[in-house]
Amino acid sequence: AGTHGDALWSALPREISRFVATGLAESHAVSSAKAWPRRTEHGVDGGIKIWIDLENTPHIPFFGPIVRELRKRGHRVVITARDGYQTCELAEFHGMHFQRIGRHYGKRLISKAMGLLVRGGQLALFARHEKPRLAINLGSRTQNLAARLLGIPVAEIMDYEHTVEPAWLESRWYFMPEAVHQSGTPAGESDRIRTYRGLKEDVYVPDFTPDASIRNQLRLDLADIVVTVRPSATEAHYHNPESEALFVRLMERALATPKVRIVLLPRNARQDASLRNQHPEWFQSGKVVVPSQVVDGLNLIWHSDLVVSGGGTMNREAAAMGVPVYSIFRGRLGAVDRKLCEESRLVLIETAEDVDRKIRLEPRQARDLPPSSSSHALTDILTQLDEIIASEVAKNSFS
Repeated sequence: AGTHGDALWSALPREISRFVATGLAESHAVSSAKAWPRRTEHGVDGGIKIWIDLENTPHIPFFGPIVRELRKRGHRVVITARDGYQTCELAEFHGMHFQRIGRHYGKRLISKAMGLLVRGGQLALFARHEKPRLAINLGSRTQNLAARLLGIPVAEIMDYEHTVEPAWLESRWYFMPEAVHQSGTPAGESDRIRTYRGLKEDVYVPDFTPDASIRNQLRLDLADIVVTVRPSATEAHYHNPESEALFVRLMERALATPKVRIVLLPRNARQDASLRNQHPEWFQSGKVVVPSQVVDGLNLIWHSDLVVSGGGTMNREAAAMGVPVYSIFRGRLGAVDRKLCEESRLVLIETAEDVDRKIRLEPRQARDLPPSSSSHALTDILTQLDEIIASEVAKNSFS
């Protein structure tokens, strides 16, 4: 990890830094001495060990097809998951085998910093034992930290250009939609930037098969106008309180509209408890359904008449499936969402008047999955990963 690594591990809590520090030399020695896979005409013979970290629920469906394809290519994939925002529950729901490591530390800046250091150290211990040759994530700062400590190269997949990472957490490669790259940000060395067509949600939406049993599971009548609502991430660093005001206005309007049933998806138990405490009247009429267990997000979106969300992934999933979707996200808008708005696949809600005027609480007419070019996103990402792995194996430069 070099001088950056020395500075980083010494800043960790004492117990963690001691384990990480004593393992650095051993990790590098074993990694250098181990026989390297050979580069062949079709990729890498024998494969390498690849480490994927899951920090949030959108990561699970996204990485499912990627893990499957990497294993088909002969690579060994190990997975870690953070205990927070139902990430582990959803990974179990999708049959993923993973190691649960760390948790979410809350919304205060000091707590986030502590969480970064503690989970980063925990992941470093895991990686020191597993000795992966490549790490892949969807914006996991803790994996970036652990990988930097151990000299493991990272391929980070992103679709929101306004997330800022300090230099000591930067990845070796960044994968981003063409729309993000064409927007001119973030700047970077061309050999570190890889692009893919479409949305990151296009990676996994083609795998979706509707299952009507979810209506019975959630006790939704066929005559109901189903509105799936995802509040904003109030503990996220990018949270804007304006989103909460729009969310409350939407809930009040939907509750006053005949035949509307709201499927409310709090982001965690704390948010669920907070909403019930602040707005007990919402939950007394039977019009609001909060799933008691993890549900397939894509299936819920498909069986909804419309989606309103304060985040990004669910909005883009709905857009990819042709379901009417309204964004109450009030942070800095990214290039992907701007493009979806321009294409009329996403409606941006900016004011209380927009809630009343733009959101159409009515049955959805189109019920066919739209023609998709979504295979391009998965193909592009895998092709780029194949090239990176083969090139680095040829150079014998994986740490």
